[in-house]
Amino acid sequence: MNNKNSVEVSLMGQKFEVKSDSNEQYVEQIAAYVNKRIEQVLKGSKSVASLNVALLVAMNITAEFFKYRDEKDRKVSQIEKKVQDMIEIIDAVVE
Repeated sequence: MNNKNSVEVSLMGQKFEVKSDSNEQYVEQIAAYVNKRIEQVLKGSKSVASLNVALLVAMNITAEFFKYRDEKDRKVSQIEKKVQDMIEIIDAVVE
């Protein structure tokens, strides 16, 4: 059974039908975020070609994703180190 929702969104003034497992509100939030990023690129760029704008937005969102992913990985490593340190302290006390 296919439980995909069909949601119509507008990106750069063009309408798209998006099929997603996510609910309509979530898809609309994503589209709003992409439109916000498009507006930012358009304000800071002389290029108005849709493809160029889309590529720049994709690069910006990917850079943001990588930043958050790397930050999460760094925090996970710190937590794993602290847990290991705690295990060693507990082991030392128990022995």
